[in-house]
Amino acid sequence: MKCRLHGILTLIVGCVCFKTRSTSSVKSGIFAVTGKRDCMPEKKRKRRTASLRHENEYFAQGYHHIFGLDEVGRGALAGPVTVGAVCLPVRSKKLRKYLEGVRDSKEMTPRQRALLVENIKKYALAWGVGSVPNTVIDETDIVSAIKQAMKLALDDALSRADIEPDCFFLDSLLWPEMAHIPQVSIVEGDKRSLTIAAASVLAKTWRDEFMINCAPDYPVYDFAAHKGYGTSKHFAEIKAFGPSDLHRMTFKPMASPDDNG
Repeated sequence: MKCRLHGILTLIVGCVCFKTRSTSSVKSGIFAVTGKRDCMPEKKRKRRTASLRHENEYFAQGYHHIFGLDEVGRGALAGPVTVGAVCLPVRSKKLRKYLEGVRDSKEMTPRQRALLVENIKKYALAWGVGSVPNTVIDETDIVSAIKQAMKLALDDALSRADIEPDCFFLDSLLWPEMAHIPQVSIVEGDKRSLTIAAASVLAKTWRDEFMINCAPDYPVYDFAAHKGYGTSKHFAEIKAFGPSDLHRMTFKPMASPDDNG
């Protein structure tokens, strides 16, 4: 029997799927676990291209405009946090051919991202990018800034196409402000979902280009190389010259100085 999951949030965690339903109204954005089901375990190998398995599952249930969203720059010490939003033609026979190699953007080289982001823009039903500067991150917090960037990315995507989302695929987070639309939160979503992976590539290419363009204005910081992340070199630059107006003043030094996620 065909099942519409309106008001249901699905959390896909490893090989276990938790289906959750709102305990009050859908608008409240509050969900409680009501059951779980086992899934086939993911193969323990790196995929060259992220999977469409989850997209096909939900497409078969009637969700034809699945929007994937993913953020980059959450843990950076400087610069904006950026979100990509993508809706793919899931059942297109040419989709995997043109997006071959799209996966977690952190596992791709800059050249691979630069080539494939153009295919994503060309073959997506809709795509958009939203970015929130470091000043807003400091004024609010990183989670609030990400939610703002998500809304900006979605608005940008919807401005390019005459479609409306009927489901969101998110990477390990919830979006209670949009709880009236079904959501699927996938742990390591940029590795497990082609739609989320495509969103991550959009976001990373946009943010990397932004930081590279900023580099000449901040010559003592090698923003073109580390993109504002907490590398050993970046920590040394901050120690030597102090923070710039592009730095997030409310951020403490990251625990792992070589984290470039």
